[in-house]
Amino acid sequence: MSKVKYYYDSETLSYRKIEKKKGRKLGIILLSLLGTLLAGFLVFLVYINLPYVETPKEKSLKRELANMELQYELLNKKMAEAENVLSEVAERDNNLYRVYFEANPIPEEQRKAGFGGINRYKNLEGFDNSKLIINTSERLDILTKQIVVQSRSLDEVSQLAEEKEQLLAAIPAIQPVKNEDLTRMASGYGYRTDPFTKARKFHYGMDFTSPRGTPVYASGDGVVSRADNAATGYGNHIRIDHGYGYVSLYAHLYKYNVRKGQRVKRGDLIGFVGSTGRSEAPHLHYEVFKDDERINPINFYYGNLTPEEFAEMQKQAQQENQSLD
Repeated sequence: MSKVKYYYDSETLSYRKIEKKKGRKLGIILLSLLGTLLAGFLVFLVYINLPYVETPKEKSLKRELANMELQYELLNKKMAEAENVLSEVAERDNNLYRVYFEANPIPEEQRKAGFGGINRYKNLEGFDNSKLIINTSERLDILTKQIVVQSRSLDEVSQLAEEKEQLLAAIPAIQPVKNEDLTRMASGYGYRTDPFTKARKFHYGMDFTSPRGTPVYASGDGVVSRADNAATGYGNHIRIDHGYGYVSLYAHLYKYNVRKGQRVKRGDLIGFVGSTGRSEAPHLHYEVFKDDERINPINFYYGNLTPEEFAEMQKQAQQENQSLD
C-alpha cells in the first residue's frame, strides 16, 4: 500500500492530502522512455563508428607510418641519384678504362641482373604498404650488387693499370746511345752489305757509330740475363730481359758496367762502346727480340724522338748500305 502524502495549506491552516495526477505520471513515463531511446541511439552511433575513432596509440602509430613512408620516398630519390652516378661510372668503365687496357666490357645484363631462385621478400608481404617496401628493398639489393660488380671491375682496371705501367717501363723505348743530332745511326734493320764478305745479307739490328768508351744505356727496365763474350760474332755483349717477351742486346762493347742478374732501369749506364767480336770499327750493334724473334728496333724509339725525328731516322735506316758487323 502506497504512502499518503500531505501538504500544508496556509490559507486554511490545515494539512491537505496530495492528490496524484494521472497526466503527470504518464509524462514522466514517456520522458523516461524517450531518454532511454535517446541513450540507446547514441550508444548505437558510437558502436557503428567505433572503427573510425582513433586511440592515442593508434594516432601515434599512424604518424610513425606516415613518417616511414616519407623516409622511403627520400630513400628512393637518393637511390635514383646513386643509380645515375653508377650508370655514368659504368659507361666510362666499359667505353674508356677497359678499352684502353684491352679488357672485355662487362655486359649490361651482368651489371643489372637481379636475384633468381626463392622469393627473397616473402616476409614483407601482407601489409598495407608491402608494395612500397618490397620495391624499395629489391631496388636497394640490385643497386648494392651493381656497386659490388663495379668495385670488382675497378679493382681489375687498377691491376691492369699497374701492369700497363710496368709494361711501358719495360719496353725498350729509347736509343741505347745519345744521338740528339741523329748522325750516329750507321746501318738499319734489313738487307745490307757484309763488311767482310761484301755479300748481301740480312742485318738483324741497328748499328750506331760512336768513339770507343761512349756510354751505352739500357733502353728499358729489366734484368741483365747475359754479360759475356760467349756468343759468336757479338764480342763483349749484354742482354737484358725486360719481361713480357722483350729482350734487348748490346754488342761489340769495350767493357761492362753491369753484371748478370742485376736489375736495371731505363737510362741506366750498362757499358761502353767498343769493337770486340766481328766488328769493322767502334760501334754499338743493337737488337730487340720479341718472343725469341728479332724485330726492327726502330719501332721502339718513341721514348726520346719527336715524330719529325722518327721520320728522319726511319728514312736513314731504310738505306741499304754496308753494315759495320
